[in-house]
Amino acid sequence: MSERLVRGAGVLCHISSLPNKYGIGSLGKEAYEFADFLKKSHVKYWQILPLTQTGFGDSPYQSVSCNSVNPYFIDLVALKDEGLLDEDELLSCEMPEGDIDYGTLHNERYAVLRLAYARFNVKDKDFCDYVESGEADEYATFMSLKDRYNVTFDEFPESYKYFDYLAVNEFKKSVYKSDYLFWVFLQYTFKKQWFKLKNYVNSLGIKIIGDLPLYVAYDSADVWAHPELFQLDEDLKPVKVAGVPPDYFSKTGQLWGNPLYNWEVMAANGFEWWVNRISRARELYDIIRIDHFRGLDRYYAIPSGNETAEEGDWENGPKESLFNALNEKLGELSVIAEDLGVMDEGVEKLREATGFPGMKIVLFALDGKPENPYLPHNMEENSVAYTGTHDNATCLGLLNRMDDAQFKVFKRRLRAELQKQGVICPFVTREEAVHALITSTLASPADIAVLPIQDILCLDDDARMNIPSTSHGNWRFRLISQPARIHAAILRKAVKEFNR
Repeated sequence: MSERLVRGAGVLCHISSLPNKYGIGSLGKEAYEFADFLKKSHVKYWQILPLTQTGFGDSPYQSVSCNSVNPYFIDLVALKDEGLLDEDELLSCEMPEGDIDYGTLHNERYAVLRLAYARFNVKDKDFCDYVESGEADEYATFMSLKDRYNVTFDEFPESYKYFDYLAVNEFKKSVYKSDYLFWVFLQYTFKKQWFKLKNYVNSLGIKIIGDLPLYVAYDSADVWAHPELFQLDEDLKPVKVAGVPPDYFSKTGQLWGNPLYNWEVMAANGFEWWVNRISRARELYDIIRIDHFRGLDRYYAIPSGNETAEEGDWENGPKESLFNALNEKLGELSVIAEDLGVMDEGVEKLREATGFPGMKIVLFALDGKPENPYLPHNMEENSVAYTGTHDNATCLGLLNRMDDAQFKVFKRRLRAELQKQGVICPFVTREEAVHALITSTLASPADIAVLPIQDILCLDDDARMNIPSTSHGNWRFRLISQPARIHAAILRKAVKEFNR
């Protein structure tokens, strides 16, 4: 079911984290410059987070549409070059460097994008073909309704809430040029810029690893247009919601709140919704990382209205039947299974049946247990090793939280691991220990070793991307400048040394 991945090194850096003058990373020249840095580093993989339009908490995992792309990433300079913005309008979009200010972006960016749309030729043949394809139809209709009513979809007027086709179609006609085509224009413009960038990245011999959230947001075009595919009551409210139970990291578990799928209905129509979703993801990415893969074997169902994830039941997901349907319709898939968290025999069986590589996190490895599967020397080849992910502390952030006694124990364990790997990498300070963690990760047998850009630059937790189960202050990290030549040189040397 799965294509085997080529051994190599990767870097995790989301588009939003790229530097520029306009408040958030974009598909502009800085993205091409970052790809050039990866090429100079001899890196084969660029991993990003979901490209979807962000939703609640500015999270790409809570999008208004699982098939959308994020208008914030549209390159404004390219719009100026096309004559859709003037110099003053471009200047008005400049924002301070550093962390992303989503509030200001939300209040100002769409107004500028509407100016660009007002000058765009909506009779352009390529654009008309895109409109006609219907690819952005559900998204554009949903966003037009959101613009009109500014409420969650379950508070839309009855005929729109329950997706009465005639009523929705009449509404779409009434806002066709003012709103509907604007939202289609944003998706079209992003896609045009994205595929240009992706072609460039691929021409450098680099593949893009994209991220597919398992669940969708409740207030989304997905749930609004396809309520029968979700576990909802007669009033379209979730009966149960997604999350994970209490564990080592959270005493009350994680209450995500996403609606759960009605897998029986999805199976009855051949998982058509999933086939469409994976098909679109394959257009955007070379390799797809499926987030919370364990939920496809069994998922944790929490009664709607509960304030924590302490009470819930494990229920069966689609298991192999989903992937049999995907393979039948789409052929072999290049997928990474995010198999972290509460694992059991069922998840392992599913991952082995699909052949998908799982994930190994080196920050979880040094607990002193020799059988720990995240210890680099214990990793299997068909896996993807990370120092940490977007949900973890940075390496330096974690080490800085240790007192001297704890750090001393950590150093002893890391040195023992390096010795088992046959790797010489002396270190004393916390910063040097970060480099040693990177070295150990790259030296592992895992087919791919992915390093967050924060760890490559040895940044502390001020640069952390996300703290799970929190809804404020996340997804804001942004580089102030491109990584320096020295970082490319150090990475290139390690890539060569460990045959990546």
